[in-house]
Amino acid sequence: MSTEVEASIYDYPVYYDLLFGSDVASEFRFLKACFEKHAGCEVQSLFEPACGTGRLLIKLGRSGFVVSGNDLNPKAVEYCNQRLAKYDLPKSVVVGDMSDFRVKKKFDAAFNMINTFRHLPTEEQALGHLQCMAKGMTKGGLYILGIHLEPTAGKPMQEESWSARRGNLVVNSYMWSKGIDRETRLEHLGLNVDVFTPTSRLRIVDHMEYRTYKFAEFTSLLAKVPTLEIAETYDFSYNIRRPHVINSRSEDVVFVLRRR
Repeated sequence: MSTEVEASIYDYPVYYDLLFGSDVASEFRFLKACFEKHAGCEVQSLFEPACGTGRLLIKLGRSGFVVSGNDLNPKAVEYCNQRLAKYDLPKSVVVGDMSDFRVKKKFDAAFNMINTFRHLPTEEQALGHLQCMAKGMTKGGLYILGIHLEPTAGKPMQEESWSARRGNLVVNSYMWSKGIDRETRLEHLGLNVDVFTPTSRLRIVDHMEYRTYKFAEFTSLLAKVPTLEIAETYDFSYNIRRPHVINSRSEDVVFVLRRR
C-alpha cells in the first residue's frame, strides 16, 4: 500500500529521529570535546533550543549531564520526554519558542547542530534567540551552533539526499532548493521523505523556509549581542583537531560561541 501526504516531517518524530540520527555519535564526541577545549566554566548542565526528538539530549543525559530543552512542536516534545523517562531522566523538555524564552536555571552550554536556527524567518527573531541564549547561559559557557552559510564564491549546494534504516523500517529523503527570495532572505526548500516498511510506503511531502546567512550577515547579527563571542569555527566533519577557517566557499559551519 502506498500513501502520500503533505505534512511536516516534524509531525513524524519516529521517522525524523531515525533520519537525523546517523551523526549522533560523532556529534556527541565533538560536543564533549568542545566543552573541554573551549568552555570557560565546568560544563554540567546543557540546553538545546528547538530540540525536536532530543536525539543528542538523551545521549548526553545518559552520560551524566543535566539536560533540558524546548521545541514548538508538541509531538516532538512528547516523544522526547517519553524517551527521557525511558532512561530514568527527568521530563525536562517543554513547548516553547526558541526566539522568546526564559530558563529557570542558567545552563553551562547549549547546542543547535543542524540548521534549526535558520527556521527563524526574521532578523528580530534571530536576534531574540541569541539574546535569550546569552541571558540563559553561565559566564564562560558555550553555544555550539551549526548552520549552512550561503557562499559568496563558487556554486552553492542545491540538493541533498540521505537515508537511514532500523530493522525493517527504511527512511529515504531528498531535499532541494526551490530558490531564494532576496527581499526576505528566505530560501524555499522542498523535502520528500519516503518511509518503507515490509507492507507499505508513505511519502511525506514537506515545504520549509530557511533564512539565508552569508558569513558577514551572521557576524553582523552576532555583533548585536556583545556578550557572545566566536571562540572557534569548525565544519560538519566535527573534527576538534581541525578548526575551519571560513572563506568565500564555506557552507556547513559550526560556530562555537562563548559567553563573555
